[in-house]
Amino acid sequence: MAVKDPTAVERANLLNMAKLSIKGLIESALSFGRTLDSDYPPLQQFFVVMEHCLKHGLKVRKSFLSYNKTIWGPLELVEKLYPEAEEISASVRDLPGLKTPLGRARAWLRLALMQKKMADYLRCLIIQRDLLSEFYEYHALLMEEEGAVIVGLLVGLNVIDANLCVKGEDLDSQVGVIDFSMYLKNEEDIGSKERNVQIAAILDQKNYVEELNRQLNSTVSSLHARVDSLEKSNTKLIEELAIAKNNIIKLQEENHQLRSENTLILMKTQHHIEVTKVDVEAELQTYKHSRQGLDEMYNEARRQLREESQLRQDIENELMVQVSMKHEIELAMKLLEKDIHEKQDTLIGLRQQLDEVKAINIEMYQKLQVSEDSRKEKNEIIGRLEDKTNQITATMKQLEQSDKDLLTQTRTIAMTFVKCASNEAQHQYKLVKDISF
Repeated sequence: MAVKDPTAVERANLLNMAKLSIKGLIESALSFGRTLDSDYPPLQQFFVVMEHCLKHGLKVRKSFLSYNKTIWGPLELVEKLYPEAEEISASVRDLPGLKTPLGRARAWLRLALMQKKMADYLRCLIIQRDLLSEFYEYHALLMEEEGAVIVGLLVGLNVIDANLCVKGEDLDSQVGVIDFSMYLKNEEDIGSKERNVQIAAILDQKNYVEELNRQLNSTVSSLHARVDSLEKSNTKLIEELAIAKNNIIKLQEENHQLRSENTLILMKTQHHIEVTKVDVEAELQTYKHSRQGLDEMYNEARRQLREESQLRQDIENELMVQVSMKHEIELAMKLLEKDIHEKQDTLIGLRQQLDEVKAINIEMYQKLQVSEDSRKEKNEIIGRLEDKTNQITATMKQLEQSDKDLLTQTRTIAMTFVKCASNEAQHQYKLVKDISF
């Protein structure tokens, strides 16, 4: 008989105890129906089993005075791998009354269970086996597959709510002994439970068979309907297949005819391509000979265009000068008209003065008839006034004659200049038009 590895047997036993402990804890907690506390026996046994699992294969570390074998080292490593575990590790270090590393490890397990993250913390730990090898032997439970199984079982503990008072509890001196009596059952209970389980299994099988029978009946009816539809579709497909075969035969004949036509067209096309190629080569030679003459004509036309553009630019500049001169003449005519209007206003004022003088003369003449004594003096005054009137009249006539002559000369000059400018502009426009053509 083959000798079993004792470490493998230990791992299997610890795994079975962990299964029983976790299963019993979940079942009792669900039947208990409220939050668990530290005095709950299944919970205490769970912590004892977890402590034994974590101690399996632990390396012995040499301390200053003695040998040390504790699970606080690997648990303290979790905070480096899982940042959220820093809070729980700091809380454990700050707890008063904990003197030993084992007490800190027990407090860490209780806090992790209350946070419902024990499975997450241990999963991060077993993944890093190179770091675990510093604390555990190669055959330890956490280094093998049993460790991953226990981590998976711990996920089920997330349904449990625990309220554990860690502060003030003596965790350093507790003795971790597994109570196997909690997991042992008598034969009568086992027999009655087995019968109940068998009856429940038979009833379940009966219900399953009835349900399966109903499902099969519905499946058979649906299959009959489907067979009928498939037969109809099959007949249609046979007809369509016959039609498709006839179409294929026709298409094959058309394909053969098209291929023959395609061969003839290909031969004609090749002949046409050869003829076209010869024509293109001849046209290319002709184009090369005529391109040189076209380049010379292009250069000559470009030179003429440059000269005509320069001539057009000069004519446009001269036209701008003529337009500016026209504006200056119009401004001079406006100033002359303004001067004539001012002189006309002066003539109107002189006429008003003449009217006043005539009125005075008439008044003096009337006074002459009234006063004969001052007649001579008045005659002299009248004579002087008449002389003055004659002078004013002569001056007015001269001014009117000069204004008329000046206005006539100005109009004649303006009309002459406008005609000259118009003729010059028309001549330049014709030149520009001829150049552009």
